[in-house]
Amino acid sequence: MANVLRSGAYFIFLLCVSDLVSGQIRYSVHEELEHGAFVGNIAEDLSINIWELSTRNFRLVSDERMQYMEVNVKNGILFVNERIDREQICRQSSSCSLSFKIALDNPLEIHPVAVEILDINDNSPDFPKSEFSLQISELIAPGARFPLESAHDPDMGTNTVNTYQISANEHFGIKVQTRRDGSKNAELLLQKPLDREQQSTFTLVLTAIDGGVPHRSSTARIIITVVDANDNAPLFDQEIYRATVVEHVAKGTLVIKVNAADLDEGTNAELTYSFTNHVSQRIRELFKLDAVTGEIRVQGVLDFEESSIYELDVQAVDKAPPGLAGHANVVVDVIDTNDNAPELDVTVLSSAVREDAPPGTVIAVISVTDLDSGEYGQVQCEVAANIPFKLEKSLRNNYKLVTNDILDRETAPLYNISISAWDGGSPPLSTSKTISVSVTDTNDNAPMFTQSSYNVYLMENNSPGTSIFAVTALDADSDQNGEVSYSTLNNLQLEEPTSAYVTINSKNGNIYALRSFDYEQLKQFQIKVYAQDAGSAPLSSTAIVNVIILDQNDNAPIIVSPLTWNSSASVEIDLQSAYPGYLVTKVIATDADSGQNARLSYQLLDAIDPSLFTVGLFSGEIRATRSIRDQDIITERLVLCVKDSGQPSLSSTARISFSVLSNVTEKSSGRTDKPRHSEYFSHLNRYLIIILGSTSFVFLTTIIFLVNLKCKQDRNITEVYSSTVCCSGQRKTNDRSYRTPAPNEHLNYCGPGQIEDYRYTVCLSPESSKSDFLFLQPRHPTLPFYDLGVRDTNARK
Repeated sequence: MANVLRSGAYFIFLLCVSDLVSGQIRYSVHEELEHGAFVGNIAEDLSINIWELSTRNFRLVSDERMQYMEVNVKNGILFVNERIDREQICRQSSSCSLSFKIALDNPLEIHPVAVEILDINDNSPDFPKSEFSLQISELIAPGARFPLESAHDPDMGTNTVNTYQISANEHFGIKVQTRRDGSKNAELLLQKPLDREQQSTFTLVLTAIDGGVPHRSSTARIIITVVDANDNAPLFDQEIYRATVVEHVAKGTLVIKVNAADLDEGTNAELTYSFTNHVSQRIRELFKLDAVTGEIRVQGVLDFEESSIYELDVQAVDKAPPGLAGHANVVVDVIDTNDNAPELDVTVLSSAVREDAPPGTVIAVISVTDLDSGEYGQVQCEVAANIPFKLEKSLRNNYKLVTNDILDRETAPLYNISISAWDGGSPPLSTSKTISVSVTDTNDNAPMFTQSSYNVYLMENNSPGTSIFAVTALDADSDQNGEVSYSTLNNLQLEEPTSAYVTINSKNGNIYALRSFDYEQLKQFQIKVYAQDAGSAPLSSTAIVNVIILDQNDNAPIIVSPLTWNSSASVEIDLQSAYPGYLVTKVIATDADSGQNARLSYQLLDAIDPSLFTVGLFSGEIRATRSIRDQDIITERLVLCVKDSGQPSLSSTARISFSVLSNVTEKSSGRTDKPRHSEYFSHLNRYLIIILGSTSFVFLTTIIFLVNLKCKQDRNITEVYSSTVCCSGQRKTNDRSYRTPAPNEHLNYCGPGQIEDYRYTVCLSPESSKSDFLFLQPRHPTLPFYDLGVRDTNARK
């Protein structure tokens, strides 16, 4: 039956779920159970589903070096993982338990678990020696007690030494006493007077029996020698002595002095003090008893946390053979001092936290203990105040480290959090631990361009596919949250999508032209660049790129006046008006380019008679350099070059033929505006004639307005014939002659055309019945007005 009960202790446990105290789960289990022994059903006791153990990252957190307990996540059963020896783990402590924590995520739950280790009777009592010797005087009266060596049993509670028995005899009995700490000791009790002459020695068997089921026991022999003589035992002045001493007191400090007296005389009254056999070796290491004086002094290091009270059994033995002994008990109370700093037990639940974690997110669980007592054991705990973390007290001396503010990885990606704890001593003792918490990135920063708008200057006729610009957007986030991609958005002001003009490299922001741009068709356009990160959900920003097309000299000048056919034009010259400086014609050319590329200059390349005409470099005016004589050829041909100022310069040439006429009016009246052959005209010629006519009309209207304004202001100009209108800027001299104007003198002119340092006269000829408007005629300064059909009032006078 005993073997059955013993086997049941290894395979059957006592499951005890106590009332929850602050959320703690408690179990009780016997020591020495085999691996896999059932302890409890964690899932059932926590009221959670079995599948949640794996999905919520169920884990057991323990500070023990050996993992005595383990949980089967498939069924939630807590079982024994390693052999548990209560005596090895807790030694002589009255209570013994294993503590750990159960942690689950989503949401975070922390459940403290305590498994009480119940003792089993796996150790037998053990005497320090197998044989003890006692000498008892025959004069000792019945009722005398003699302390016996105690047996030691490492088990606790009922499994430790419960009683002592002695073999049957008529003189001696056994008396079992219970000490304050619950231990048992035995004293040999003299029940009947001794007579050495009848029996001088006794051999008894002392048996120590524990309270386990089944019982365990051990034995030792007691050899008693009966001696004669000294019949008075020493007596202490107190049966119990009490003393107090501060822990960690200096070695040699006097604790107390005991005193005993013997009524005998001489040698029988000389006493020697010593500890009894009940005093353990550990106490003997801490205290020293002077055999002569009875002074008890400290010789080791007293530690309140090890033991707060010591009981010392002392005896005084006289020197008479055999010596008689008197006994007393000394109780030493140890006073606690603040000699232990708090201990921090930090369980980090997450060493990384998202920067968007809400305040109150749990980072770690902290347990603070102090081995001191009273106010010395009252502990406070805190973290630095300048960090976004704080401590929240959950249970007594238990805290949670939680977030206290919004985190920003871009400002502080890592926190080294120092946790400090101090006790209530004076001065207080403290300790600290540092944990590192990294902040993981979230997509909370949009890409930012270096500028909100950019100006790009691009020369026209660019090569398609070349890079014209690069934009950069920076994102303060990390990893994919900081990976920026680029694209373009359509511009509603453009006729075509933006993708028809440019393309952008999505990785580096390089912008490439997809076509060759023409300044004459498109002078500028806008590109809206869109930058987006790779976060979830992505953030974005935009920037404007203004592309300004720069002109290139890619258009040659076009001669629009006089009208040309196959780069040739014909001009008729009135022989009577051909004086030096006479404006034969004005060449007008246009250039589709702008700026310097459209600044034109005119140059005479070839002529039959180079000395007859000159060409204005910038005006394009062809003037006679001398009078045309009758002997000159009646047809003159010039080759004129018009070129722009671009680099390189572009040019056009035209061949102009001049016909010298003797009568301008008659010739003019017989002319027709239609070409002889309609095939000479083209649509371009018609457009040029319309443009030239419109421009001439506007210019003529402006000149007439200015002439009228000038004529009203000039009071010195007299009226002329109603059939002739003329406004001249010629200044009169006192002798009514005319002179050439000074180079810097401002000129007044009439008629269309730009005049540079020459005078023009606009006349209506009375000789023509059709009142034709004649070509602008520059007046030679040496010829009188009446030669040109214009009379000056002062001249008639």
